Amino acid sequence: MKTVKPSGPLKGTITVPADKSITHRAIIFSSLAEGESVIRNPLRAEDPMSTLAAFRLMGVQARDGEDGEIIIRGNGLRGLTEPSDVIDCGNSGTTARLLCGVLAAQPFFSVLTGDASLRRRPMSRVTGPLSEMGARFLGRDSGRLLPIAVQGGQLKPIRFVSPVASAQIKTALLLAGLFCDGVTEVVEPERSRDHTERMLPAYGASLEVDGLAVRVTGGAKLSGMDMTVPGDISSAAFFIVAALIVPGSEVLIENVGMNPTRTGIIDILLEMGADIRIQNERTVSGEPVADILARYSSLKAITIGGSVIPRAIDEFPAVCVAAAFADGKTMIRDAAELRVKESDRIRAMAECLGAMGVSVEELPDGMIISGVKNLSSGRFNSRGDHRIAMSMAVAGLRASGDSVIEGDECIATSFPDFWDCLRRLQGGGN
Repeated sequence: MKTVKPSGPLKGTITVPADKSITHRAIIFSSLAEGESVIRNPLRAEDPMSTLAAFRLMGVQARDGEDGEIIIRGNGLRGLTEPSDVIDCGNSGTTARLLCGVLAAQPFFSVLTGDASLRRRPMSRVTGPLSEMGARFLGRDSGRLLPIAVQGGQLKPIRFVSPVASAQIKTALLLAGLFCDGVTEVVEPERSRDHTERMLPAYGASLEVDGLAVRVTGGAKLSGMDMTVPGDISSAAFFIVAALIVPGSEVLIENVGMNPTRTGIIDILLEMGADIRIQNERTVSGEPVADILARYSSLKAITIGGSVIPRAIDEFPAVCVAAAFADGKTMIRDAAELRVKESDRIRAMAECLGAMGVSVEELPDGMIISGVKNLSSGRFNSRGDHRIAMSMAVAGLRASGDSVIEGDECIATSFPDFWDCLRRLQGGGN
C-alpha cells in the first residue's frame, strides 16, 4: 500500500526499465538458439524472470554477467528437456502465451500455471490455432484457462487470420512455426508490435513480412547473438503523462524504445496538444531509440480509435489519466482488448476515475471521459494490475488530498523502481 500526495512540479532526467516485450523475446529466442547469447540491459522484473525460470526448468543454462547482462547458452530448437515441475508464469500473460507456442512442438509433457490474475485470463486465443497445428491442450474451461497441460509433438503449418491484432498470438504461432516443415502464416487486421519480426531474422530464422501478413519457414537453425534492450515506452508513458498534467513540470526520459508499432501513445498525446519533444534519435540492436522531453501542457479532448489502438494498447490506463485533464470529452473506441488484460482495464479506469469525480461513460469497447479541472483524492484497489496502480499514482499527483494505492506490489512485474523515479522527480531530479 502506498500513499500519494499532491505534487509540485516534476523536474529532472530519468531512465525507465528495459522493454518488457523485447526482454521476453530475447530470453526465448536465445534459449532456442545454438551457442551463447548476451542480453544487455534486460528488464529484471518479475514477468521476464518468469520466462527465464521456465527455460531453466527445461535445461537452458543462464548466468548473470558482470555488468548486469543475462548470458544464455541456448539448447537449440530440439534441445529442450521435459520440465520436472509445473511451469509458473506468475502474472505474465506473455510468458504463458508464448510458451504455449514453444511447448506445442516439444516431444514431452508440460503444465503451465500462474497467479490468480493470470488464471482468469483467456488462453484460447493461442491454444485454438495451435490445436489446429496439431498440439494438444487440456485445462480448465475446455482448455481456455490456466492451469493448462500441453502434450507437444509434430506440428503442421497453417495460415491463421487473427480476429484481433495481437503480438502474443502472432509470436506464439511463429514460434510454433519454427518447428514445422513448411510455411506458417499469420495475418492480422492491424499491425501489432513487430519486435518478433525484427529479432527472429537476426537470430537466423527465415521470416517474411508482407503487409499485414507474417510468414516463417520452419527448419532454420537459430544462432546466439549479442543484443541491447532499450527502455520501455510503456513504462515511460506514466512519467510523460505525469509531466503533462502537473503544472510547471519538465521531465526528460532517456533511452526509450521508439518502435513505430509502439509509439501510439506519443501520437495520441501530441494530438491532444501535449508539449513532447523527441531528441537524440538513434538505432540500437535494430530498434529505434530516442530521448523524450515532456512539459506541462493544456490538453484537449480527442476521439481515439482505429489503427492507433494496437500501437498504444498497453498505455491506455495512462491515456485515461491524461483524458481526465483534457478540455472536453475524450472518446476511446475499438479497444475491447483492454477487457482481457491483467484486469478489465476499461472497467477499472472507469471506476477509479469516477471515484475521483471524473464523469466516465463505459462502452463495450472503450469509454467516454469528460475532462475536469481538479480531482478528488481517494483509495484505489490496483486489482493486481501494475498499469492500473501506476496510472492511479499519477492521477494522485493532481488530487485534492492524499490518495492511497492498495496492492501496489504488482508494480514490480514491470517497473520495480517506479516509486524511486517519482521521488527523484519530485525532488527536482536529485
